[in-house]
Amino acid sequence: MSSENLPQSPESPESPVQGRKPRVAVVFGGRSSEHGISVVTAGAVLNAIDRTKYDVLPIGITSDGRWALTADDPARMAITDREVPNVAQLAESDEGGVVLSVDPGSREVVYTEPGAVPKALGEVDVVFPVLHGPYGEDGTLQGLLELSGVPYVGAGVLASAVGQDKEYMKRVFTSFGLPVGPYEVVRPREWDNDRPTARKRLVEFAAEHGFPLFIKPARGGSSMGITKVDDLSGLDEAIEEARRHDPKFLVESLLRGREIECGVLEFEDGPRASVPAEIPPVTSHDFYDFEAKYIDSAAGLVPAPLTAEQTAEVQRLAVAAFDATSCEGLVRADFFLTDEGDFVINEINTMPGFTPISMYPRMWQESGVDYQELVDRLIQAALNRPTGLR
Repeated sequence: MSSENLPQSPESPESPVQGRKPRVAVVFGGRSSEHGISVVTAGAVLNAIDRTKYDVLPIGITSDGRWALTADDPARMAITDREVPNVAQLAESDEGGVVLSVDPGSREVVYTEPGAVPKALGEVDVVFPVLHGPYGEDGTLQGLLELSGVPYVGAGVLASAVGQDKEYMKRVFTSFGLPVGPYEVVRPREWDNDRPTARKRLVEFAAEHGFPLFIKPARGGSSMGITKVDDLSGLDEAIEEARRHDPKFLVESLLRGREIECGVLEFEDGPRASVPAEIPPVTSHDFYDFEAKYIDSAAGLVPAPLTAEQTAEVQRLAVAAFDATSCEGLVRADFFLTDEGDFVINEINTMPGFTPISMYPRMWQESGVDYQELVDRLIQAALNRPTGLR
């Protein structure tokens, strides 16, 4: 896709309040195991927001769920010495909290500290939520923002929930005729109440599809809690690792082939797909796990070395996945191109990794939309999209 084929950047809408710039609250951190990656993403987004067009309010959510006013300091939000940052390091107070009104007639943000008079921080016109995983990317934060009547970047409540839960994501894909690989789901009640029967199902799945298998948290991301299992001796330990992140887990068979990703971005005329990327085999890791993605920065190939027909097909499937799950704003769709030449969709991410070196921005950079424009387009789309039923 060349830049000539892209719609021009949308003009800024009328400011929601006459005489001032739209105010963007960047909300990050959160209670999931992906807390640190969310902080890294927030640093990149804060660095890219055009301060001549927008006022910015950074709000971090600590690991225990406190909404904190944080420093607007992207330099402190980077991975340092292989360690990810956290909101507690950035919070301006150990006790103060930020409260967003749930009155849809008011978008006022209030800061409170014990023993002090609450301080109004002004209204927020749009929220850019860069939380990853449960308690943020899964529709929970989106539901709060719908109650508050505050526009926000990205998928709505339903799409966020479906995009977070790998079981229901695959069920939706299947119902729309999208190809998915073999999998088995074990829910908490099944594992807690009748473990032998649940485990027997997994052993039968392994007998049918062979090893290796991948054990995954059903509602996790950033490859956290995922284990590659080469034989039955490693099954129970892998299940416990997945359940540390989510009591519901999946077992998936290995699909032999190439890992292909494709970005989808909502333009004025509807969703469009980026050039795809390929994740080459990672020789220093068993698979494309958390450390390969974020610590060791495994390099993806952008654009992927595909034929024109393969590129068109994966782009078609990516947009179809976006539409099937009723997504808005953005999605990264992940596929396998099997040795037989077929694309199989693995999953979508409704708020993918979003640093400038992440695959989603890199794919759009190659498609003619640089990082700053990408951030601006998402904010503008959110400002132009109403909350509520749509």
